[in-house]
Amino acid sequence: MTYDDVYDELIARTYDAVYSKVRDPSGDKAFYFELACEGGPVLELGCGTGRILLPIARAGIECTGVDASDAMLRVFRSKNPPANLELVHGDMRTLDLGRKFRLVTIPFRAFQHMLDVSDQLACLACVRRHLAPGGTFAFDVFDPKLDRIALPGHPEALDATFEDGGREIKRFATITNDHTRQVITVVFRFEGGPPELSGKAEIQLRWFYRYEIEHLLARAGFTEVRMAGGFDLRPWTSGSEMIVLAR
Repeated sequence: MTYDDVYDELIARTYDAVYSKVRDPSGDKAFYFELACEGGPVLELGCGTGRILLPIARAGIECTGVDASDAMLRVFRSKNPPANLELVHGDMRTLDLGRKFRLVTIPFRAFQHMLDVSDQLACLACVRRHLAPGGTFAFDVFDPKLDRIALPGHPEALDATFEDGGREIKRFATITNDHTRQVITVVFRFEGGPPELSGKAEIQLRWFYRYEIEHLLARAGFTEVRMAGGFDLRPWTSGSEMIVLAR
């Protein structure tokens, strides 16, 4: 699997219906919106279908969204984004837009698609290329719950229920943990919908520990690193979210 393959048509077309329920309650949309309101322009790497970036652009802030998935960007473009939002098909490891941004973000664990150290450092170098002096880099990853991550994996279980065209669709997930690589493989299975919204899709995510993140940021030249345990910026504790702000 390559990074470009992470989000295929099935995940892209069901993304908004699933994550409006699963992720919006976390408060991440409001967190990134408030950061953007401190001043643009804003660059979001891994913008997906625009769940985070579109409200920022509609507030009149100059935005650029980058994603490696054509399928996700097609969904984003179908939402009639405003003229102050540019969408770019690109790779967050190699991107070079030739301009700077006051805020660079990688929301909702997209950095975890960087599965090895070389990709992680390439991505962070990309962020530095695009970050204006004094600007802010913000991203989030999950902090692994050790009792769950220690297991070889988890059998298929119902992961989400949502509606499309008046039909109830169920998403099931099977998880495999690769402890050697620190990589989770998740196989999603969709049932109950039309043929184009049924079947399986797979993603892989690298899990990180707090000081691993801090070490990567230091190697990449970032300073003033702040780590929080939630989007309300509560103190970080093991097993919580990792919300990271750096300069």
